Amino acid sequence: MNASSSGQGHTLKPVLSTLQLWAIAVGLVISGEYFGWSYGWASAGTLGFTVTALFIAAMYTTFIFSFTELTTSIPHAGGPFAYSKRAFGPTGGYLAGAATLIEFVFAPPAIALAIGAYLNVQFPTVDPKLAALGAYLVFMTLNIVGVQIAATFELCVTLLAIFELLVFMGVVSPGFSLANFTKGGWSGSDSFSLASIPGMFAAIPFAIWFFLAIEGVAMAAEEARDPRRSIPIAYITGILTLVVLAIGVMLFAGGAGDWSKLSNINDPLPQAMKLIVGANSNWLHMLVWLGLFGLVASFHGIILGYSRQIFALSREAYLPAYFAKVHPRFKTPHRAILAVGIAAIYSDELITIGGQTLTANIVTMSVFGAILMYILSMLSLFKLRRSEAGLVRPFRAPLYPFFPAFALFGALVCMATMIYYNPLIFGIFVALLALGYAWFLATARQRAEGAAAVAEF
Repeated sequence: MNASSSGQGHTLKPVLSTLQLWAIAVGLVISGEYFGWSYGWASAGTLGFTVTALFIAAMYTTFIFSFTELTTSIPHAGGPFAYSKRAFGPTGGYLAGAATLIEFVFAPPAIALAIGAYLNVQFPTVDPKLAALGAYLVFMTLNIVGVQIAATFELCVTLLAIFELLVFMGVVSPGFSLANFTKGGWSGSDSFSLASIPGMFAAIPFAIWFFLAIEGVAMAAEEARDPRRSIPIAYITGILTLVVLAIGVMLFAGGAGDWSKLSNINDPLPQAMKLIVGANSNWLHMLVWLGLFGLVASFHGIILGYSRQIFALSREAYLPAYFAKVHPRFKTPHRAILAVGIAAIYSDELITIGGQTLTANIVTMSVFGAILMYILSMLSLFKLRRSEAGLVRPFRAPLYPFFPAFALFGALVCMATMIYYNPLIFGIFVALLALGYAWFLATARQRAEGAAAVAEF
């Protein structure tokens, strides 16, 4: 069922411009420049992690160029769910939809905790978890009151976040030393050896965090004024913006001093700046405040993304039709925003395991969902090229089949290594998919009658 056939109560409003879509693409991801990636230094070192990050950047670049073909050919709020369903039927749609939902439900708690950590730097008496809860309440409300307002806000905070990253690089540059960055850069050693390789593989989820969720623009496709033109521009300029920022932030943070003090923490940029300007500098206070904009941009954008995913799944009767209703005044999927937001608030309590920090576990769970979705999306691209050769494709993946093949290869490598290094979290991931599949099988009849069920609601 597409938006046009789903009834007025289940239709999203097409209002987003190209610039707003670019802001969503960058904003969804930009918190990954502020935190999360430094956990990769703990296992791979700065140089080892750089190699991992460059491989992941290449995977994401080829993936986005390929994924854009799907997004412009099938502009649907379900994004990957819609592509896999069209290529592989209901079961393919379920797997892609569930994987995307796990990615977008588990990512916000990590970002919310980082927001709390940044506020704690400025106000030591503030409980980071309480601040995270407050962030949920504020930005779920903002997403409910209208997509145009939400997208305009996203544009503003994304621009401020980019500005702040440039300020960070400028402030720490006088104290930058390449020797600081390279010291112990191969898993604690000054020289590369075969012993460095396992750490580089173990760091994959934290390199992915640099770019995780950029594909969420696909879930705003039904709300774009001209998706076939604006989405390719937003995606391509977005991934190029993020690659440049990721390399710059990592290089300048690692060269500011003893990089080992920045691994395994949620606020590496303020701590890196402290090494240069001291704990009481006005630059540091500015970084904390403006740094929040980067975290807010991703947090706010991912709420937009997960709500559209659950809205699309519900509209197709993969989830209860209750969540497929849009607000009569604001035309936003308010029920999906609230329901999934509440679940996400408590998701951190489910995976405090394995000896890693809470944030590291949440990041890893979110990345498992993303990688499965990437694999299914690339397989869908290959399948639809064969089965629907006549499908209108306003944008075609360049260097086909090499770009999507490299993206698929990279995703498979990531999945294999993540399973090896995170078996317990992978077991939880599989259990969540299995529970969802049980629901999928139990509701087969409802899906067959889904159009009538949604129309009645």
